[in-house]
Amino acid sequence: MSTYAIAHLHEVTMGRPIVEYLERIDATLAPFGGRFIIHGGKYERLEGQWHGDLIVIEFPDRNAAQDWYRSPAYQAILPLRTKNSIGDVILIDAVPANHVATDVLAG
Repeated sequence: MSTYAIAHLHEVTMGRPIVEYLERIDATLAPFGGRFIIHGGKYERLEGQWHGDLIVIEFPDRNAAQDWYRSPAYQAILPLRTKNSIGDVILIDAVPANHVATDVLAG
């Protein structure tokens, strides 16, 4: 089942470090089957407050996502982002194709 790495970046200081991070991240994803699903972009706020950018990267499973994040290649570029942005990052699993809303009540 797919796992998603999701980042909500509230603030990003654009400069050479972020540009370098963007130039290098794709090569870190490839060995783990990672691909961008959402990478910033225009959005329409329907409720609540929202600011910043949303990034969603899909991986084949939780192990691949964890292995990517912990990989030497990604750890080498991670400070380029963390020292130049403020945000939250999580891993979360997809639900099965037959999932319905009430399935969360069974847990």
